[in-house]
Amino acid sequence: MKKFILDLQVISVEALSDKHVLIKLTDLKPLPEIVPGQFLEVRIDHSPATFLRRPISINFVDRDNNQLWLLVAIVGDGTRQLAKLKAGDTLNCVMPLGNGFTLPIETGKKFLLVGGGVGVAPLLYFGKVIRDMGCEPVFLLGARSAKDLLELELFKQYGRVYVTTEDGSLGEKGFVTNHSILENESFDQISTCGPGPMMVSVARFANKAGIECEASLENKMACGVGACLCCVENTTEGNLRVCQDGPVFNIKKLLWQL
Repeated sequence: MKKFILDLQVISVEALSDKHVLIKLTDLKPLPEIVPGQFLEVRIDHSPATFLRRPISINFVDRDNNQLWLLVAIVGDGTRQLAKLKAGDTLNCVMPLGNGFTLPIETGKKFLLVGGGVGVAPLLYFGKVIRDMGCEPVFLLGARSAKDLLELELFKQYGRVYVTTEDGSLGEKGFVTNHSILENESFDQISTCGPGPMMVSVARFANKAGIECEASLENKMACGVGACLCCVENTTEGNLRVCQDGPVFNIKKLLWQL
């Protein structure tokens, strides 16, 4: 898939919590083809301590309004600078990068999309695309508490949403793999993104249940194009570059203890 270096214009920056912002971007030309699960690398201006671009998952693509959304967790100076962007600013992006989730090849399939924390980001667009292709997305989203759950109302526009919180402040108390939906419903495929231990637990459940499963890895990345080898993951096919060969992998390819 062709890569682009684009100066996207900021439409808005919305604070979703004290540590998350939603950045909406646009371009004068139609946005390029983007597969759910792909990411982009953004240049951080006005941050002398940030030398490298930062990888950000593509949260959503609104073709009707030619918009691309980024759900950003504020964790360091680079992302703090992103949160300070204003409408009318430009953000230099290299995109789209990596390989995304496997899209359905027939209608009527039911997908369970499991996300934790800011790892829910790529699942919103994936759910929208699945629905448009005649399949059913079901979202299972986990967080520490209710205040840490992101974009719930947006997810509800595209499918059923189930929630777990570690403190029980919303949904079922516990982790996503403890949710009762896993016992009460069956699924044709599972896709997951979030903290490593959560994804391993989801993969373990899928493996035991005999359900195809993909995981979007969040290894540290620098270049985003497979040159620096910072994000290498050891797999059944040897060391693979997450930014180039992933970030989405079938769990059968990952050397996780399932």
